[in-house]
Amino acid sequence: MFRTALRNVLAHKARLLMTVLAVMLGVAFVSGTLVFTSTISDAFQASSQKGFDRVDVAVHPRSAGDHQGAPGRTPRLDRKLLDAAARVPGAASATGTVSGFTAIADKKGELLGDGFSTLGGNYFPGKDGTDARYPLRDGTAPKGPHEFALDARTADKAGYKVGDTVRISVDGPVREQKLTGVFTTDDGTVAAGGSLALFDTPTAQKLFAAPGTFSEIDVTAAPGTSQTALKAAVDKVLPKDGAEATTGRQLADEQAKSIAQRMDGMKTGLLVFAGIALFVGVFIIANTFTMLVAQRTKELALLRAVGASRRQVTRSVLIEAFVVGAVAAVTGLAAGVGIGAGLRALMSSTGATVPDGPLVVSPTTVGTSLLVGIVITVLAAWLPGRRAAKIPPVAAMNSVHATATTKSLVVRNILGALFAGAGAAGVLVATGMSDGKAVMASGAVLLLIGVFILTPLLSRPLIALAAPVLRAFGISGSLARQNAVRNPRRTAATASALMVGLTLITGMTVIAGSVQKGIDKMATDALKADYVVSMAGRTPLSPEVEKKLSGLDEVTAISPLRNSPARVGGGIEYLTGVHGPDFGKLTRLDFTQGALGDLRGDKVVVDDATAKEKGWKPGSRFPVTYEDGKKGTLTVSGVYQGNEMLGGVLLDNATLAPHQKQITDMQVMVKTADGATDATKDALVAALGKNPAISVSDKQDVSDGIAKMFNLMLNMLYGLLAMAVIVAVLGVINTLAMSVFERSQEIGMLRAIGLDRRGVKRMVRLESLVISLFGGVLGIGLGVFFGWAAGELISGSLATYELVLPWGRMGLFLAMAALVGVLAALWPARRAARLNMLASIKAE
Repeated sequence: MFRTALRNVLAHKARLLMTVLAVMLGVAFVSGTLVFTSTISDAFQASSQKGFDRVDVAVHPRSAGDHQGAPGRTPRLDRKLLDAAARVPGAASATGTVSGFTAIADKKGELLGDGFSTLGGNYFPGKDGTDARYPLRDGTAPKGPHEFALDARTADKAGYKVGDTVRISVDGPVREQKLTGVFTTDDGTVAAGGSLALFDTPTAQKLFAAPGTFSEIDVTAAPGTSQTALKAAVDKVLPKDGAEATTGRQLADEQAKSIAQRMDGMKTGLLVFAGIALFVGVFIIANTFTMLVAQRTKELALLRAVGASRRQVTRSVLIEAFVVGAVAAVTGLAAGVGIGAGLRALMSSTGATVPDGPLVVSPTTVGTSLLVGIVITVLAAWLPGRRAAKIPPVAAMNSVHATATTKSLVVRNILGALFAGAGAAGVLVATGMSDGKAVMASGAVLLLIGVFILTPLLSRPLIALAAPVLRAFGISGSLARQNAVRNPRRTAATASALMVGLTLITGMTVIAGSVQKGIDKMATDALKADYVVSMAGRTPLSPEVEKKLSGLDEVTAISPLRNSPARVGGGIEYLTGVHGPDFGKLTRLDFTQGALGDLRGDKVVVDDATAKEKGWKPGSRFPVTYEDGKKGTLTVSGVYQGNEMLGGVLLDNATLAPHQKQITDMQVMVKTADGATDATKDALVAALGKNPAISVSDKQDVSDGIAKMFNLMLNMLYGLLAMAVIVAVLGVINTLAMSVFERSQEIGMLRAIGLDRRGVKRMVRLESLVISLFGGVLGIGLGVFFGWAAGELISGSLATYELVLPWGRMGLFLAMAALVGVLAALWPARRAARLNMLASIKAE
């Protein structure tokens, strides 16, 4: 039986090729995902590890939540503590560091980098006058407030040399700095494609912290001193409740753990799509082996007649599946390594920050890929194998295997109805729940399974709807319709593969479009301001930005938004400071209780979620401890509906500013006399020194930014789901090719009685088109239903959510399904038309 199974594999190489391709694509996606995430994870970990090579113990200030007392009470790390740490037993040296956002403009005035990886820090020379962290390649170390040094990668990319004047920005205003030095570094951010600018320590402290203070103190151990021993010595000189020490090894481990967690999310997401591709591939495998078994009815029955047991027949089918799965898994693994390398190169080419490092193919990746390919194939072939074992020896007397009984079809339809009914009920019930994600996901899976089981039943009436159109193609059209419904199970399995892919694509398109519309509406409805000014990377703005803009003749109302932590009750709340007199002219808040009124003095307005949590209403008074430790009492004058742009406690900046240690703005809202015009925008940009780090956005810019974000996300999803669609195409090709082989005698008879080659081709193409459109209609219908249901959940947290049906894209998806049918039929149709009619008539 083993030799028989191997002989069958070799005898049906062409028929099994599509199955191998389908499994190979799924395995390639799995292995490519594992290779890509392992490579990126290891590269980031190695890069971050280098950053801790010279750090044996790091001292950080404790965060405000680490101790009792007022927000912001955390002491700064000063020079006194730095010197004390340098003198502890076992310490070789101590370095004080400060860092923060620093935007670098290229020679065209454009921002270098993406805003999140453009950093600045301090050059901290040791006794020899150099900083071992940053060896200088060219020039000298920065000295004074107007000099700086730049990492070699960024300098080379931008074409900067020592002596050039470079425009930079830290918190808003443009600074023109002289480039005095170019240095090399193994800093993880720079290795990943970011930039690093260095200033002398006093300048960096003024820019990123406060004069004479550091954000971190790094201590290096003397030879023979362990990190643990050094930490114990450093702990003794730290102020109580003011700072904490951590070993470099612990920091590296935490960083590695954090990177692994971030990569796990990406890995899970990519593996979900790989699973979808494999799930779609299961239909093809099951279809292939079902047809192979049906075509070998005589052979298998004769084996039974000469003594083969049912178990041996099943085993022979599973051995075939094992060989096919093993071949597909090995080729899929090889292709996956290429996919992993390609994904990394693609990320680097798009400007994403990816560190250098070797391609990582772990034993886990190899084992998982082989296991997935073989197990999926064998499991999918198990049911056809069982059917093969049930073939009675007497079937050897017949030319075809007995068709499914009425009882089996009734049982299938009942099961499908139960699954679909339970799934639809679960989805509908979840739409009325506050947290129905799990219920909805379970219901969606049950409904999808139920529709799949019912697909043979649904195929007849739905395909019958195409009869009037097919009649226009004459006898070829009529034959195509009859062929499509002749074997409903095969048609269902073929269409279901395409249905799964289009269900996901349509559902995600509906959800993304509706959420985009809701956020867009919220952003534009809640905003009366003409412009929103913010910093690249969403870092704080200098108050100088507001001062410059408020002095313009075009500006009629302006309000910065400032955040400050405060203790309210037993916890920390962030107060948002606004310019009370102008705030009502710049925003449009929906008040459920009270009103905005005159937002001055101790008057505040709060969002509905905070009011409900605290039990506040208009007139409520509550005590507050500000950032500087001083206490006061605030009075609620109104409760508004919170949104993604504004939330929490809002009060006048005149009340908040005296209690802030360092005043910075998160953004500035501006209203102008002439509204949003190109001339007005140019005036605002010019007033800010044409700063590449500052974004001046009108409502259309905000809307375009939201649309761009969602379109990027959708395009990524489309790219990932394309794998499932490609597998579905292979399934259609496979089904048609084997169907043509199965019906070769029939096709020969049709040729003999007058159907020409063109008519045969048209018949196969129309059959493929009908099956693909059937799967497309089911997929789009289910996708719209799932999109609507998910939107009902989302609307609970997004008040402006509005269901949007993307008719244009759905039409495109249906056209894509039709194209799949046409393309998939090219080879089978050509093969059918070239059959020799006499040989086909004699075929059994």
